[in-house]
Amino acid sequence: MNFTSRRRTHHRSEETEGPGLTALLPPPSVPGLDPDRELLLKEALLREAAVAEPRGGLAPRAARPRRRLVRVMVPAVACALAVGGVVVVNLADAPGRGTTAAPGDRTPGTSEAAQLLDRIALAAAGEKQPTVRDDQFVYIESKVAFAGQSAGGGEVTMPPAHTRQVWLSADGSRPGLLREEGEPDSSLGDDAPVYDLDRRGATPRPRTAHKKAASISDPTHKYVASLPTDPDALLKLIRDETRGQGQDPDQRAFTAIGDLLAETWAPPQVGAALYKAAAKIPGVTVIDAATDAAGREGVAVARTAHGQQTQWVFDRTTYAFLGERTVLTESGDAGPAGTVVGTSAVLTRAAVDRTGETSAPTTA
Repeated sequence: MNFTSRRRTHHRSEETEGPGLTALLPPPSVPGLDPDRELLLKEALLREAAVAEPRGGLAPRAARPRRRLVRVMVPAVACALAVGGVVVVNLADAPGRGTTAAPGDRTPGTSEAAQLLDRIALAAAGEKQPTVRDDQFVYIESKVAFAGQSAGGGEVTMPPAHTRQVWLSADGSRPGLLREEGEPDSSLGDDAPVYDLDRRGATPRPRTAHKKAASISDPTHKYVASLPTDPDALLKLIRDETRGQGQDPDQRAFTAIGDLLAETWAPPQVGAALYKAAAKIPGVTVIDAATDAAGREGVAVARTAHGQQTQWVFDRTTYAFLGERTVLTESGDAGPAGTVVGTSAVLTRAAVDRTGETSAPTTA
């Protein structure tokens, strides 16, 4: 759970990266800006966006499921256009800066984490889970909280945890629903408007979007259920599908698996494979004690990168996944090392027939 707000998650996301990238862009139409200069400005934008987050700062959190956004499609050499404060830019992989131990880390021996993840995988493989029909929705209720930082900087503040409910179409054929306490409901799906820009200075032209195929970054239950159960094949698929998302490959894979654990409902054998795949990622450690957003204490599997440690919290007895926590490992503008900047707790997973329905829950 790399911070910041899951709206948010969740990155790297269009929502969290968009406003920052927009401030770096030249205006869509600038008199006297020749094509060569325009291309140089665009390349400078990409180099600027690829620079690593300052140490001790807050890394963007992936938004998953993403809110409805305006997507912008532009010709390769055309100037970028910001619509509604959102710009979509594909960035090359940025090399990682290594890992840093966080308070509470046990010895950095990967074997200990691998042994714990093996026990967790064994427990996951034995779980009983009802069959989810393609025409149903996967309902997940959780408690979440993400720290906020003022525009002027300074230490972050952590709000109380609030309820988050999400309904995801099992096969992706129908819009889902995101309901967060204190915010209006958001429809989830591929019905966001898409605009084409034919030339510099032209009026954006709306068109009908083609439905995206499900992926690791934008999964459906049907897609998750189809994932390979061989850990090596699964890890390779995750690395391939998350290439270019702005982190080092190991942290990308760890984050992607964490997102799948937090807000999908993987069948038992796939869940077991996800844990076994995580055990193969370098730099994974064990935390003796960690608490989720609901106050449940457990043991955690963690990985540290870019000044933050992402922790997956598990029940000590059943090894059930409880939630996630993100902690600063380096002191900086956001606060001292050890500051919790994100937390979640999965409370319920169920298969339901329509959005808004919460009956007959199956607790994770």
